[in-house]
Amino acid sequence: MDDERGLDDETDIAEDEKGPERTCVVTRQKGSPAALIRFVVGPDGAVVPDIRNRLPGRGAWVTAAKAVLEQAIKRKAFARAFKRDVGVAPDLVGQVDALLERDALQSLALANKAGQIVAGAAKVEAAIERRTLVGLIHAADGRADGIRKTEAVARRTWPDGRDEMARVQFFVSSQLDLALGRSNVIHVGLLEGGVSEAFLERAARLGHFRGVSPERPIEAADPATSGDAALNET
Repeated sequence: MDDERGLDDETDIAEDEKGPERTCVVTRQKGSPAALIRFVVGPDGAVVPDIRNRLPGRGAWVTAAKAVLEQAIKRKAFARAFKRDVGVAPDLVGQVDALLERDALQSLALANKAGQIVAGAAKVEAAIERRTLVGLIHAADGRADGIRKTEAVARRTWPDGRDEMARVQFFVSSQLDLALGRSNVIHVGLLEGGVSEAFLERAARLGHFRGVSPERPIEAADPATSGDAALNET
């Protein structure tokens, strides 16, 4: 990861924007656009994250992981990729995290509008038993015993261990409240459908950036974890 070679003697990976794969300016490994984050240079000469791959101009791609982006900044990979001096905000990593988080929450709001959301412990548990969910969201500040109870329903429903529901526990209750337009949201079920799948893809991208997998059943190990909202979940 400390290789300081320039890019002039290799393929210009900053211009690698055609075809099904992109090349990371740090690792030089290829991957799908969904697995990397695109950056462009703004009018002020500063590096700008383009998480939806829509901004005009030449792009440089970085593997969607916090540690790799930190290496890109440390090794001045953007200046080499763009072949010019560029400004890099001190909080660029935080900016990307916030953009990925907002993108996921906006996608969750769309899933709610599409009728692909079930909220509230009782409704979520009933949907689990009917095997109609593709994913579960638990508020990060929810009570550990409440999460264990919901997960126990999943284990009873799939005693063979073939529970394939994705799990997401990145968001606190207040964020879920805003996304879903209701209060005290702790547990959310994602019904099968394209909009739910789109949310899970964005959540997985956020989780990968943070180094947290949303694909495994969650074990609520800390019984002291609680949130005031969990006391009166609707």
